[in-house]
Amino acid sequence: MTAASPEGVAAAIFFEEFLKVDIRVGTIVAAEPFPEARKPAIKLLVDFGGEIGVRKSSAQITRHYQPDRLIGRQIVVVVNFPPRQIGKFMSEVLCLGVPDPAGEVVLLAPDLPVPNGGRMF
Repeated sequence: MTAASPEGVAAAIFFEEFLKVDIRVGTIVAAEPFPEARKPAIKLLVDFGGEIGVRKSSAQITRHYQPDRLIGRQIVVVVNFPPRQIGKFMSEVLCLGVPDPAGEVVLLAPDLPVPNGGRMF
């Protein structure tokens, strides 16, 4: 099945396919600018607790977020995509977000505190 354009709805998938994507909540424990990235980005360390532990991510979120203000925030992340090399940095998880009216990323996050590592259902 193929995905639709960003403006359209993606093709239908079966629930079993959706369950293969491991989406978890983690807390940002460190954040710093990533000036070496081709597009402006921030390096994140996200704590998922338990067996997942702390993972790294490069996120293109510089329009709405400053590194020092991200510490302690909980975010929603895909933890089972293969790692991706971004310059000299290995991004291990994908932070999830949605576009604002200008197309800039707004991070997805729970609206109440939840345990790190909690899986979306």
